[in-house]
Amino acid sequence: MFTGLIEDIGTVERVGPSGGMTDVWVASRLGQHEPYVLGESIAVDGACLTVVEFRAEAFRVQAAPETLRRTTLGGLRPGTRVNLERAMKLSDRLGGHLVAGHVDAVARLLETGTEGGSWTAAVELPGQLAHYFIEKGSVTVDGISLTVNAVEQALFRVQLIPETQARTTLARKRAGDAVNLEADLVGKYVARMAGLGLLRPSPGAASLTEAALQAAGFTRGHRD
Repeated sequence: MFTGLIEDIGTVERVGPSGGMTDVWVASRLGQHEPYVLGESIAVDGACLTVVEFRAEAFRVQAAPETLRRTTLGGLRPGTRVNLERAMKLSDRLGGHLVAGHVDAVARLLETGTEGGSWTAAVELPGQLAHYFIEKGSVTVDGISLTVNAVEQALFRVQLIPETQARTTLARKRAGDAVNLEADLVGKYVARMAGLGLLRPSPGAASLTEAALQAAGFTRGHRD
């Protein structure tokens, strides 16, 4: 699991085939703070990958054909800058939101701009993900935990404050560029449960009425 708070911007060193997989070497400062561990998970532009080899200043991951089909990683080239996050510890603060590192779709930036000091973007919203999106909900874009500012017919809007612009690659992208999307994990489970009818009140269950709340000890607040 991840939080969507990017820890470093890495640079792709090498990309090449390896027994049906694709090897990717990424240069990063992450290993300077805490040594890499074989088998650990690192999110690369939001896609959870496994470290299979490392040295102090770089690590190697392998991308399966399915990963290349479902993400932007098939377009990685030497010199490409990528957002990196190591898997969270249970003792970590959850500063972003729960992120699985399982990319749901690749979408296009429809427009980019600025508002005040913020970088703004309208992002294509694939139809199969639309029911997971709500205004002021969470979304992961290229591994970055962001707030959905607005949801429209076939797009959603986000903003990046200057700190996020400096710590990630997203503000360097322009209209037409592709990004990895992961819908909010909690939203997925709620939508699934609703689709299965599991969120309906059980027979005989008490309705949540004002009288029921008062009986449970809740009182109406008053404003001066």
